[in-house]
Amino acid sequence: MKTKLIIFLSLIIGCTSCKAQNTTEYHANFYVSINGSDTWSGTLDSPNAEGTDGPFATLVQARNAVRELNKSQSKDIVVLIREGFYQLDKTVIFGLEDSGKGLQTITYAAYPNEKPVFSSGKQINGWKKVTVDIPGLPNNAKGNIMEADVSDKFLTLYDAEGMLPRAQSEGFITEEKTNGRNRLHFPDNTFHDYTNMEDAEIKVRPHHAWITNMLPVKSFNTKKQTVNTTIDATYAMNVLHFLKDTENAWVENVIEALDEPGEWVLNTKEGKVYLWPRNESTVYAPKLIEFIRVEGEINEKKAKDIPVRNLHFKGLTFKHGERYTLTPDDAGLQHDWDMFDKSNALIRFRGTENCVIEQNHFLHSGSGAIRVDLHGMNNTISNNHIEHLGGGGILLAGYGPGTKDVNKKNTVYNNNIHHVGEIYWHSPGIFVWQSGENRIANNLIHHLDYTAIILSGCMTDFFAKKGNGRELVRTLRRYEMPEFEKGLSLDEVLPYLHTKDNVVELNEIHHGMQRLGDGNAIYIRGAGKGNIIRRNYIHDMVADMIMQAAIRTDGGQTGTLISENLIYNATSQGILTKLDNKVENNVVVNIIAPPRGYYLSVREGPLTGASIKRNIFYALSNEARFIDELPPGKAGSSEDRRGRALARAMDADTDYNIYFNKVNSEMGKALIEKNQKNGIDLNSSAEDPLFVDPENGDFRLKPDSPALEMGIVPLDLSKVGLRKS
Repeated sequence: MKTKLIIFLSLIIGCTSCKAQNTTEYHANFYVSINGSDTWSGTLDSPNAEGTDGPFATLVQARNAVRELNKSQSKDIVVLIREGFYQLDKTVIFGLEDSGKGLQTITYAAYPNEKPVFSSGKQINGWKKVTVDIPGLPNNAKGNIMEADVSDKFLTLYDAEGMLPRAQSEGFITEEKTNGRNRLHFPDNTFHDYTNMEDAEIKVRPHHAWITNMLPVKSFNTKKQTVNTTIDATYAMNVLHFLKDTENAWVENVIEALDEPGEWVLNTKEGKVYLWPRNESTVYAPKLIEFIRVEGEINEKKAKDIPVRNLHFKGLTFKHGERYTLTPDDAGLQHDWDMFDKSNALIRFRGTENCVIEQNHFLHSGSGAIRVDLHGMNNTISNNHIEHLGGGGILLAGYGPGTKDVNKKNTVYNNNIHHVGEIYWHSPGIFVWQSGENRIANNLIHHLDYTAIILSGCMTDFFAKKGNGRELVRTLRRYEMPEFEKGLSLDEVLPYLHTKDNVVELNEIHHGMQRLGDGNAIYIRGAGKGNIIRRNYIHDMVADMIMQAAIRTDGGQTGTLISENLIYNATSQGILTKLDNKVENNVVVNIIAPPRGYYLSVREGPLTGASIKRNIFYALSNEARFIDELPPGKAGSSEDRRGRALARAMDADTDYNIYFNKVNSEMGKALIEKNQKNGIDLNSSAEDPLFVDPENGDFRLKPDSPALEMGIVPLDLSKVGLRKS
């Protein structure tokens, strides 16, 4: 009995000492409730019997109370937020006065076992059935449309099922060489005399397969079938370069396209919204893009910022955020996959250290979930669920290329990210730009239209570009660098590229690249050296689009290790490598063709210092090619047609690989015979690696596997993907 008492007392002391971190206890400094009042003390978790005191009603008042309390003490502070629906009409901003002092933490968390929801949605009321004829309305929609009077402009709309699809025309293929970045010529028989063109937007995939733009209409000419947009597209709005038979443009928010349940159209001239309801639930129009901003003192042209520290947000739900739009002053990150220092996420850290976003739920919103901008160090983003967003999942974005390097050492761990980029299809699950020494681990990323994880900075040629183009050029901190001219080398720009020494490991990625082309599961380009991509499980990347790869190092990328990854069932290409990057101890199984069907592509040389060692390439069809090398240009020159140095496996340290085709064992033998004539793959094999059960996705090695004798390290998938919290 005495022993039990000691244990019990120890547990009480232990819990008491960690109250600020452990919100499973029903104690906090302040509480927030939908039944509260900002005139009360906020120290009770529910109103007292007399109705004279109780919790606060708003997060803002809780923040203000924390500020006052923190002036007189330095203990950890906890705010618990009760279940309910909290409507925001202004961004809640936390500044330097909201920092924890020293090791002190300040936590805003959900009350245990409850779900507080923050929404910027304004309920639309006064719906009535449309009984008059609406010019242009499709016949099948007549009798099904509801209308309501509205005074605000909004770009997204929500019901109980999530984001409502805005009315969109049939897709069409833009013509070649008849369009510009802000001018689109409709092909014959595709343009209609739309009745509310002033409210319309053009959704376009301009020329390249990797980007989607949303462009408001500035003016239109019905006779000439042309539209001018208020904002430039990323590229000229011509037919897709590699997909000339693929639709690449649509008109949105026109009454002529309102032909399916769930679709809606806003007409600002009339002050009306039209909806074909898909259910009988409440409809919300969003007011905000950004719900919470934590902002330190940012000194863009000075060496030092002053960050906010030790703020934690835990267990909260965020939904009904608005879609962001491009502005004339925006600076695009690589290929405009996102914008530099832009308010386009539900939670935004802008000048933070040691802050935490964990166990939150982000859903049904038009922009992104989380951004860590400019100064962001030692922050943790973990155990969040991010789904059904118009923009991206998580973005770490430092200062533009220059000497200031203060976005680093963050942790992005154990997040479930899926169905993002539902408006801006190119939006990645996780995007790391000009940010280094981060750990991106154990995330599950799936069902998105483009790439899951991007590591990027700035490509060499942009340093010498003149003018003021949106893509990358505006992000350069030229006053911190010498004046670069044409012909600059990679070594000259590397000191200004801060996406370096990142570790991307133990992530599970599947069903990416569902709509766009020329993308990947994991992509790295324009980054610094020392990045490691290891022990990731990439599978079922199956799509019709061309030129994708499971893991890809793109033009000029150097100093990258790709190791111990398992790639299974992927269209087009397994691993694409260039220059001196190292590809070691990976397992690549069943690359699907057409198109391509390359297990390893080497695409830019010379491969001096590179390695291709101890990999298993396991094919299931004769359409496969284990290694595809960059072909020479005319007359067998040492460059390809674009002037790139030849990429050849013989220039790398290539050995101890297994090349096995289950339906044609001679294919691996032929490659090894060819390579051995070039002095490589001297110890490689075309034997069956003896997986335990490859037909059912079990790629553990049997004890008698020849791979083990060659020093190939077995992969342990039990440590990959989401971990139990």
